[in-house]
Amino acid sequence: MRFSYLIAGLALSSACIGFAHARDQISIVGSSTVYPFATIAAEKFGQTSGFKTPVVESTGTGGGMKLFCGGIGVSFPDITNASRAMKSGEADNCAANGVEFIEIIVGNDGLAFSNSLEANAMNLTVSHIAVALAAELPGGGKTDNKDAEHQPNALTTWAEVDQFVDALGGEKANLPAKPISIMVPPPTSGTRDALGALFVEPGLKSLGLKKSDELREDGRAIEMGENDSLIIEKLVADPEMFGVFGYSFLEQNRDKVQASVVNGVELTFENIASYEYPGARPLFFYIKKAHVGVIPGMKEFVGEFVSEKAMGLDGYLFPAGLVPLTEEETEAQMAKVSNL
Repeated sequence: MRFSYLIAGLALSSACIGFAHARDQISIVGSSTVYPFATIAAEKFGQTSGFKTPVVESTGTGGGMKLFCGGIGVSFPDITNASRAMKSGEADNCAANGVEFIEIIVGNDGLAFSNSLEANAMNLTVSHIAVALAAELPGGGKTDNKDAEHQPNALTTWAEVDQFVDALGGEKANLPAKPISIMVPPPTSGTRDALGALFVEPGLKSLGLKKSDELREDGRAIEMGENDSLIIEKLVADPEMFGVFGYSFLEQNRDKVQASVVNGVELTFENIASYEYPGARPLFFYIKKAHVGVIPGMKEFVGEFVSEKAMGLDGYLFPAGLVPLTEEETEAQMAKVSNL
């Protein structure tokens, strides 16, 4: 047994020696939501540290996890950003490929259910969002019997969604007879996972319906790529459309789009920080242990990202839309970095 561990250790050391000479620049992949923050921190780091500016790619949380957990060496990224915590299957994949990691929480974010400033703002509940997006509903949504056979979602307007929610005991919102058209993130996105976990599943549960995060595929839920800026453009072009993305993109585009009030709570910095807003969530990045001390500047870059000057209340990531952690939470993340 000891011999096998020795062989594995020698193989890892050899791999690290090989890729140390092949790459002197940090490689970061992952979440499109965390991407702007990682990019800003990378540019600051490159300007002031003496190390090369890290390369940051927006692959989506799921795509980033797949690349990150693929293995150790020059072909694999050093850090992956994530807009939700690593899943157990992803952790298993990392373990199978010998990838040990450290999880860092870098701040908070909130899901914006957004539309154009040219349209009326919406005031709805997670139940309305869930019913509008669900793949299946009792009777397709055309019945008030929650025990009816589930069929493909047949609701086409927000008024029909409101009627169904009201019929099942939910809160009536007096929504307009406008067509349902919602741009949603792709399956590789952590924001897609958060949409299911924070809006769709709780919304269905509150109506006494079976738990599911599956979205309809009849063209009412429009799957987009990882480019959130494209969603903003389409919202501006079509005031009847809605889009789902992170708070930072809302903040950067307040002159074009607005966020719906959800469960009576506005999407604001304060409501995300307090987690009163139902779509509030933490943001993460994961550091590959075997690459620390081998790829130049890794510990220093992580220290930059979690510093008060970056992610604190007065930090340079705050204007970009990152909602800071509490002082206690920040200290806990800094302690993880100091042990790298």
